[in-house]
Amino acid sequence: MRKEILIIGNWKCNPLKLAQAQNLYRSIVSGLRKEAKENRTKQHSFKTKNKEQVRIVICPPFVYINDLVALNKKLGANLEFGAQNCFWEESGAYTGEISPKMVKSLGCRYVIVGHSERRLYFNETNEIINKKLKISLRVGLTPILCIGESKKDEETGKTEEILKIQLQEGLKGVENGKLVKNLIIAYEPVWAIGTGDFCDPEKASKALFFIRQRTNAKVLYGGSVNSKIAGEYLKVGFDGLLIGGASLKAQEFIKIIKNV
Repeated sequence: MRKEILIIGNWKCNPLKLAQAQNLYRSIVSGLRKEAKENRTKQHSFKTKNKEQVRIVICPPFVYINDLVALNKKLGANLEFGAQNCFWEESGAYTGEISPKMVKSLGCRYVIVGHSERRLYFNETNEIINKKLKISLRVGLTPILCIGESKKDEETGKTEEILKIQLQEGLKGVENGKLVKNLIIAYEPVWAIGTGDFCDPEKASKALFFIRQRTNAKVLYGGSVNSKIAGEYLKVGFDGLLIGGASLKAQEFIKIIKNV
């Protein structure tokens, strides 16, 4: 039985200035507290009708993590943090890279690996993603492995084939037991990300079933999630949501949380 719902906000390469990131974060915390007060709960610890806990995670750009963690403490809030990426080694002569140990030292619990934008724009292969996932687990982070099919794959009926390959190669060397319990799968159909063309929940549930046949990990849905449709993904069985653009709009993000 699902005991908690995970809502993750991926800010991607936004906003442009620290002050804007801080203001956005303050607005989210303030809005969550207002909702919490109305629902007679503490801070962001909402519960659904089935008394499921809702855990909220923010994944800002690397340059803002330290400041936002400090702001989180100053505000007395208790949202959690994640990074949008990491390198596959703990340290070394890798100019420009950020290791998972560095990510953890900043106060992050989670790290996104294999996002479709990393695969598309930075040519990250399943092998590279697998290396990042394994070292993240090794240092004590909870990796969020993103998988999903392109529009062409979806139209030609190759969704399950693509998901199978991404799961097999992405989870290679990871036992489907204790370690899998420490990672999360995010199903994000590539054709739905940032397009406004969200995947119908019933259709997404077929991918969810396929994934659950192959791993015991928690499974989130991501891809043009908005407050009107968010709750439907939970109804068909997803354990939470990975939210992109909507997480940059404080009121919409709060509505999504409220509606699940």
